[in-house]
Amino acid sequence: MHMADEGDVLTDLNNPAAGANGADNQPSAGVISQYIKDLSVENPSAPQCYQWNEQPQLDVQVNIAADKIAEDVHEVTLKVTCSAKTSQGTLYLIDLDYCGLMGMRNLPDEQAHAFLFAEAPRILFPFARRVIADASRDAGFPPLMLDPMDFGALYQQQLAARAQEQQQGAAATPPAGEA
Repeated sequence: MHMADEGDVLTDLNNPAAGANGADNQPSAGVISQYIKDLSVENPSAPQCYQWNEQPQLDVQVNIAADKIAEDVHEVTLKVTCSAKTSQGTLYLIDLDYCGLMGMRNLPDEQAHAFLFAEAPRILFPFARRVIADASRDAGFPPLMLDPMDFGALYQQQLAARAQEQQQGAAATPPAGEA
């Protein structure tokens, strides 16, 4: 299976003769395009906040969503929300939806899910990180450089948590039957 690197583009998505004997049966996945879908930068306490000396408390939330757009195309959204607050008020709030159109063909469901929720966010993150840094700098503050994230490890943690929830739910449910 080919896992896309930054800048990879699927050029054979519509080429049915890509495989041997005209059959397109090789697994492939990659980035078709990427873009800012939504960006909001709020600086509600300006200009007073530029006089504040207190170190802000930063809160960063990251969520991933994937929506099927066409047979072989999914839109993966990396939603990043960053806020900086002090006891005097909010310095800034940045909401970013950074998206990528991901092409996938001939991937088993488990691999497709892993690509959409681990590999695709890994590819998109450096670009979203730059947008966040630029937005915070353009709001008049030092650039917010988000720490790198291990989306593969986060994905594995989510799978393990779901499996544990399912096991606990099954154990808590009494067997159905007649009394």
